[in-house]
Amino acid sequence: MTWLSIHDPEGHDAPARATLILAHGAGGDRDQAMLRLLGDELAQRGVRTIRMDLPFRRRRPKGPPSPSGQAEDRAAFAEAARVLEVDGPVVWGGHSYGGRMASMAASEGPDRPDALLLLSYPLHPPGRPEKARTEHLPGITVPTVLVHGRRDPFATPEELAEAAELIAGPTTTVEVAAAHDLAPAKSGAPAKAADALIAALDAL
Repeated sequence: MTWLSIHDPEGHDAPARATLILAHGAGGDRDQAMLRLLGDELAQRGVRTIRMDLPFRRRRPKGPPSPSGQAEDRAAFAEAARVLEVDGPVVWGGHSYGGRMASMAASEGPDRPDALLLLSYPLHPPGRPEKARTEHLPGITVPTVLVHGRRDPFATPEELAEAAELIAGPTTTVEVAAAHDLAPAKSGAPAKAADALIAALDAL
């Protein structure tokens, strides 16, 4: 399938300990550097990563998502799990818009992951803290890992900490010296995100 890319665990004869279904941000696709590098890190830790293009990106190669298509974008996480017949623990996640869609899907059900990984959660539009995207956060009951750049204009570390307290499940926040893109080649964000996710899986 042209909308999916898979990182299988390296050097493991046993089944993957978990599967991460990972989506991109509003301006990217499944080949975003952070997603690729995170998949590489998790493969070394025994976790399978499925990077997917969200439905809005499958329809056109460029351009932002439409609010009218968000329901379809949210449903894509469960769709990918069904298409690939994912077995065992499953994590949903994504960068920015992709993570927001994963978190909204996890709060709504009926399909829910075992954990969430939110990279650069876009808490509010830059410069618009009054437009906080927090309504669904209390509905999230699964362990959630948030990876956030200290210079991210979509949320200050303090704003993100307040939002994380709204999540009903246990949360872990990883801060890196970066902006919204997480500077994956310089900040160490992929390895730090992978380590935090492994710790969350160990606690399940």
